[in-house]
Amino acid sequence: MKKKTKYNVAVVGVGAVGIEMLRCLKKRKFPMGELRVFARSSRDINVDGEIYSVKPISSEGFCGIDIALFAGTEGEKGAALTYAKDALNCGAVVIDNGADFRMDPKVPLVIPEVNPQDIKTHKGIIANPNCSTIQMVVALSPIYKKAGIKRVIVTTLQASSGAGKAAVEQLRQENSLIAGNNYANVHVHAQSRAMPQQLAYNVFPHIGGFIDDDYTSEEWKLVKETHKILHDNKIKLSATTVRVPVRTGHSEAVYLETRKIISPDAVRKILSKSPGVIVIDDPKKNLYPMPKDAEGKAQTFVGRIRKDPFVKNGLWLWVVADNLLKGAALNAVQIAECLVS
Repeated sequence: MKKKTKYNVAVVGVGAVGIEMLRCLKKRKFPMGELRVFARSSRDINVDGEIYSVKPISSEGFCGIDIALFAGTEGEKGAALTYAKDALNCGAVVIDNGADFRMDPKVPLVIPEVNPQDIKTHKGIIANPNCSTIQMVVALSPIYKKAGIKRVIVTTLQASSGAGKAAVEQLRQENSLIAGNNYANVHVHAQSRAMPQQLAYNVFPHIGGFIDDDYTSEEWKLVKETHKILHDNKIKLSATTVRVPVRTGHSEAVYLETRKIISPDAVRKILSKSPGVIVIDDPKKNLYPMPKDAEGKAQTFVGRIRKDPFVKNGLWLWVVADNLLKGAALNAVQIAECLVS
């Protein structure tokens, strides 16, 4: 990309992730010239007191744009599949938060704290990893570089906002109905759910569709994306993804077996010095990462770092991050920052 003092930016999508992209661009003072906001239909939106004029997305709308941030929709074919080529033809670099290009071997899949060098290989499109992958790999990468990793077993506890605005609204409505002892209506509204099960006062192990070996698409994303980002297909990784009644902030219980033995204290020191990571690990004082504290924060939080008492090279981590920020919008904006730097 040609070096400029200011870059014309397009944000495609004004759902939860798109709005966070607008916030991140402003908060981080990205060197923007013109900002265009696109969605399916035109309207004005108010984000933190600032009005943004949303225009209908069109092929010609990308003319003059340097960087196009596509907010994406998890589990669906995103706008990037339709309009990325148009943006490229207009000379823009596409940074896509959706799943359409993540496993394309010609498209780099990037977490700036982990593999920023891969940005240089782009041919016009750079993919943002899945939210649950991002926070896990931010925590694992420093350990991987120091001691290697043979195996990972992860259980994710993913917030409703990971499934979009409609899922957050479903959780709110269900909480209201149950709080009012209106249990019957919780079942009556089942057909209009954004998620496959009731979420309030409940958890369920179903994110994405069930595919190979009875794992979900979300679980396979963790496997394949981690391999691609770390450039290591030999890591044995198995996942269970669970939806929990939290508004924002994914949590993960991560078990790993390293190639070299490394102590929990060494891991704490390494992670404490790693970019984008904050260690909160004093469980005797009730100090450990929680989604309520991670919401609105840019960092990935790690705690409960401990060894497996039965496997000499086994470790546990508890990893928490804001899935809309580091898990989506912020990571995309950080890629853009790397691109222009």
